[in-house]
Amino acid sequence: MDDAASRPVLDYWCELQCPDCHKAQHDLDVLRERYGERLEIRLRHFPLEKHKHAYAAAQAAEEAYEQGKGDEFAAAVLERHSELASRGEALLLDVARELGLDAEEFETALIDGRHLLMVDADQAEGKAIGVTGTPTYVIAGRRLDGGKSQEGLREQIEEIADGLLEGGRN
Repeated sequence: MDDAASRPVLDYWCELQCPDCHKAQHDLDVLRERYGERLEIRLRHFPLEKHKHAYAAAQAAEEAYEQGKGDEFAAAVLERHSELASRGEALLLDVARELGLDAEEFETALIDGRHLLMVDADQAEGKAIGVTGTPTYVIAGRRLDGGKSQEGLREQIEEIADGLLEGGRN
């Protein structure tokens, strides 16, 4: 387990109703493909008030992680971010069903609020480090804001990750 403890971590603050986060999925897929298990990529929640269903989507993503398909769920919801705006929780439950997850448990989780603390903690941590929009990436203590432009961010992340992996330390 020593390898897992020393691998670099890329946190990305994301909002599942955000068109820019949808665009960022390609870069995240490329990073997952390139680094595999050598780079831990963690979704962090930063629901924005301007998006009515973002908070519920963040809670639903946490339920998906609990059921073993969090990354797949987040990617599927981001693919349909504009549909989320109009359909809300019904879309979240449809995506859960499509991925073979327990949609009834999703519904219960959204009602009982079991994932509220996780979403709130992510958002509070994001605010504390200066996150103001999504997507925002943090690797090795460096914050990279993708809300204005994704241009060049993946390359910056790769450069930092390569340096960390070559140095053997996070």
